[in-house]
Amino acid sequence: MDSSLPFFSFVSFLIISATFPFAATSGTIKVSLSPSHHHHSSSSDPYQILNNLATSSVARAHHHKHHNPKTNITSSLLKTPLFPHGYGGYTVSLSFGTPPQTLSFIMDTGSSLSWFPCTSRYLCSQCAFPNVDPSKIPTFSPNLSSSGKLVGCRNPKCNWLFGPNVESRCQDCDGPTSKNCNQTCPPYLIQYGLGSTGGLLLLENLVFPPHKTFQDFLVGCSIVSNRQPAGIVGFGRSPESLPSQLHLNKFSYCLVSRRFDDTKVSSNMLLDTGSGSNHTKIPGLGYTPFYKNPNPAFHEFYYVTIRKILVGNKQVKVPNSTFVPGPDGNGGTIVDSGSTFTFMERPVFELVSKEFQKQMGNYSRAREVENISGLAPCFNVSGHRLMDVPEMSFYFNGGAKMGLPLANYFSIVGDDSVVCLMIVTDKGVGEGARSGPAIILGNFQQQNYYIEFDLANNRFGFAKRNCA
Repeated sequence: MDSSLPFFSFVSFLIISATFPFAATSGTIKVSLSPSHHHHSSSSDPYQILNNLATSSVARAHHHKHHNPKTNITSSLLKTPLFPHGYGGYTVSLSFGTPPQTLSFIMDTGSSLSWFPCTSRYLCSQCAFPNVDPSKIPTFSPNLSSSGKLVGCRNPKCNWLFGPNVESRCQDCDGPTSKNCNQTCPPYLIQYGLGSTGGLLLLENLVFPPHKTFQDFLVGCSIVSNRQPAGIVGFGRSPESLPSQLHLNKFSYCLVSRRFDDTKVSSNMLLDTGSGSNHTKIPGLGYTPFYKNPNPAFHEFYYVTIRKILVGNKQVKVPNSTFVPGPDGNGGTIVDSGSTFTFMERPVFELVSKEFQKQMGNYSRAREVENISGLAPCFNVSGHRLMDVPEMSFYFNGGAKMGLPLANYFSIVGDDSVVCLMIVTDKGVGEGARSGPAIILGNFQQQNYYIEFDLANNRFGFAKRNCA
């Protein structure tokens, strides 16, 4: 979206807000998680699809690396399905309102606010993906719900996005300490790398059928978006995230593999709001501690510490300063389900890439495929009966090892004659380009792993699984 977005969206908010009809157990939540997809026709260019995903992964990395922070439940284990999609994400279906309205949301551990496309006036620019009609995107209808209300300017939940100083913007109130203020919380505008969204904050019921309801859940009613054909459910570490609002002890998922096309295969996502008594021992599960970046601007992210990276049996000599953020907050690794491909800062990527090139020297480089796909290095494997590709492993603080399956870091691109490393970097060179996390572990590398965010014990767990 161009630079006119803030002005355009705020004008839209003024029009829409004038028409809003608002007035001021034991177990597990289980939902289905699926790869998000748009229907690609047979004429879709696979190289262009990969190039778009690589570009969006790098753009999202830039957003994370220059991050600007926004601005009593009984024991329960809830399950929801996750579905994969061709534009690189995974979606869950959630129900809001009274009676409930069900929509699909991208599951994102790299952001915190949950929002849905809202009202019949919802406008999504640059959302004409294959077989997607931007004018027919499913939306939430506030006038069909009896439980929703706009968030007041003095509501503490307004502070979650805008900080305590937002009260100074409540100009239409009786006084600085007045609680009788009908002015609404300011409109929000959130960037996601290449995409963005803006709207008004609501308090609405979040419903997990048949009988679990969370009242006054803070959610965004987005009126205008760019490159966001579906809503997002934020699983980050900020107060407005779903884990924070539901007081989750942990959440876990298992991402089914996908090759950026249609699939009806899904896996379950578990949300644990209990006391921990429902814990099931997962064989082979390794843990590494979470930690907070010393810079508050990056507190929203789930940081883990990689101690070393191996290509084959060779340790890549990455400086330790890359793995641990300095006082300025730059460096370190975050886990981000909203990024497709793992991102590495160029100095790290070049060391890893050169090691692959060295150990795969018997294959010629497929330069043309690299140029059109945005991926590198790519190798021509035609004429080879067996592919000889070294294993790639991440070793984490605490001893946990993630030895990636080959399909999680190398993939056939185009026909069967070329394979490419599915890790991306940017064009930055030198120290001056560094900011924020140095490595972003994307969802492509998390495929076919049981992934656990153990919030009660402040640790990240993983184990290889066939998620399908």
